[in-house]
Amino acid sequence: MSLQTINDLLKKHKLVEGMLNNQPMPRRKLITALVQKQHMVELRSLLARLSAIEIGQILHALDLEDASLVWQQVEESRQDDVLWELSDTLREALVGDREPHCGVGQMSAFELLEGRLAKVAITCRHDLYAIKPIWIDLLAPSKAQRLLIGQHYGLELPDPLDLTDLEASARFYVEDQHEIHIHSDFLLDREGKSRSVPVAFILRGDMLFSVRSEELPVFRLQRLRARTQPGFVSDCKDMLLDLYGAEAEYSADALENIYEQLEIVSKKVLSQDISDEEAADILTDIAEEEDLNGRIRRNMLDTQRAVSFLIRRKLLNTTQLEDAQQILRDIESLNSHTAFLFDKINFLMDATVGFININQNKVIKIFSVASVAMLPPTLIASIYGMNFENMPELQWMLGYPFALGLMTVSVLLPFIFFKRKGWLR
Repeated sequence: MSLQTINDLLKKHKLVEGMLNNQPMPRRKLITALVQKQHMVELRSLLARLSAIEIGQILHALDLEDASLVWQQVEESRQDDVLWELSDTLREALVGDREPHCGVGQMSAFELLEGRLAKVAITCRHDLYAIKPIWIDLLAPSKAQRLLIGQHYGLELPDPLDLTDLEASARFYVEDQHEIHIHSDFLLDREGKSRSVPVAFILRGDMLFSVRSEELPVFRLQRLRARTQPGFVSDCKDMLLDLYGAEAEYSADALENIYEQLEIVSKKVLSQDISDEEAADILTDIAEEEDLNGRIRRNMLDTQRAVSFLIRRKLLNTTQLEDAQQILRDIESLNSHTAFLFDKINFLMDATVGFININQNKVIKIFSVASVAMLPPTLIASIYGMNFENMPELQWMLGYPFALGLMTVSVLLPFIFFKRKGWLR
């Protein structure tokens, strides 16, 4: 419908322009300019309502002259998005050597040079022609960047913002042309705040593609190791396994930090006196460590499934298979450690709640003692508040001081008794 509308508009534009050019009338150029301006305003208004994909399809369907005219009416702020939808031939015909802007994300390619991993920053399409990478890493890529890599290597890269919406059954699968897709969660542990960052891996031939939304310590560590240690990686599958192995190491360090924090909390919990405010702070600390411990356990189970998937696909050579088995053994030990920490967390939680209950019981005990101590004077006051005629003490001059003294003694005696029993502690 949009293509037909644009074709009709272009035909009308050419028809009116031809008719005006053949008419000998004054101010012909002015009238022609006004008519052309009106047509272009309509064309721009129509293009503004279309997506970049639709505009790209329309440009491919038009002949070059009409496509050039339509291209001139595309808003400058949208031209980069439209250029990514065009073929190389049409793009060169419309804009020459101009490369569309890729966006603010980072694209990095890694190739093996003398056994070491060498990083090549990718800024445009031409950077890909002179390299033979084993790994291409996309950090918070824009749609344009994903299209650039995808069109060059003939695959479709996912949007990192959509990775959290995947079902469990869609985390490991094989596409056409033997593309292996793996979606895993990696731990990002920062001071006072931890979370899981989804990462999409694609294994295709001798190349590994990774797409993620945030920088991760595991990726930074592996790049450093592969760059400084010759022979650390030999191919893309080595790179993927080493990333999973580094994730297990990073999680182990995080578990050690959890244990250290819980030791600090234990000293507070097992101290003699804990106020309610201190207990509330302790519960907050325990809850943070419990959340991190649960996140690590979930990520380790996810990594375990991913490595098992690679083993089942029989993609690994003998050395890589041994590395994968070692990663699975490390994960098993980490799972045992997380179970131990869960038990410790539950103990500290129960102990802290127990101290809170003890503090509350102390308050209730004080109220109970006060209530019991106030019963005798209340009874005395009630007796002398009766309206009987024959009450000798009412006519006694010392009756009022006697009643006050009697009430004071009746209060002191229970307190002395409770103190000797140790009930006031």
